[in-house]
Amino acid sequence: MSEINSSYHIPVMLNQSIDPLVENVDGIYVDVTFGGGSHSREILNRLSKKGNLVSFDQDQDAILNAPDDKRHTMIHNNFMFLRGCTRAAGFAQVDGILADLGVSSHHFDTPERGFSFRFDGPLDMRMNQDATVSAAEVVNTYSLEQLTKIIAVYGELDKPMRLASDLLYHRELAPIETIEQLKLAVRRSTPRTGDSKFYAKLFQALRIEVNQEMKALEMMLLGALELLKPGGILSVITYHSLEDRMVKNFMRSGNFEGTVEKDFFGKSLAPFELITRKPIEASAQEVEENPRSRSARLRVARKR
Repeated sequence: MSEINSSYHIPVMLNQSIDPLVENVDGIYVDVTFGGGSHSREILNRLSKKGNLVSFDQDQDAILNAPDDKRHTMIHNNFMFLRGCTRAAGFAQVDGILADLGVSSHHFDTPERGFSFRFDGPLDMRMNQDATVSAAEVVNTYSLEQLTKIIAVYGELDKPMRLASDLLYHRELAPIETIEQLKLAVRRSTPRTGDSKFYAKLFQALRIEVNQEMKALEMMLLGALELLKPGGILSVITYHSLEDRMVKNFMRSGNFEGTVEKDFFGKSLAPFELITRKPIEASAQEVEENPRSRSARLRVARKR
């Protein structure tokens, strides 16, 4: 097995997310967010020679970290295609599915990928480098209404129409193609204090739109419900309220509204049993060692 590329990504809540996941050492598991491979390698460490692991990642950089292990199947695709790709790989049902939805340290720390406001670089933000829509295309071609909705819903920022108007005004003067150009375009709306939080929300909004993250998560969760065996475990780490709300509602009810259906006798028809009633958060020590774990929330459920 190849060595872990620790510079690519520091795993978040490694043991907390895997301890309840791997109950059958001979089982079949899926890591839908391979990244640097730390979670996948830990799952493999806990499996017997009969066990199998399928990992997903749409980023070619991540594929290079794949371990050389006969029990491991690497799929270069978006996890929105979880069900179809896993079955095409020969696994009709699985014992557990893990998702760590955070952006990897590699993406944040690589200026040319355009995920971080800490560096100047191209306004990209594509997880899949073969995708056609970048953040630059979003800010330069979307309408005022589209940009306002993205900033309001995905960024949860105040005065989203004013921000969208700033982008439209500046792109008429010159295309907004770099991170510094984006920051200049929204300078009028940037708070004098707390600008890092402001930029983080703006970049989150653009990244979610570029990668269609909420739609992908919705499709992955629906696929997970079909793919898991009865008794199978779903373990998901989220990093912002939109993701966490979707995962919470789905685990609670099997739908994204969170409405629990009941039978004639009042018994819940929810397809999952919650293992974590409340989300698990990273320990103070982990947050100190890896500040990016501060916003992480882990939820775990068992398919009935």
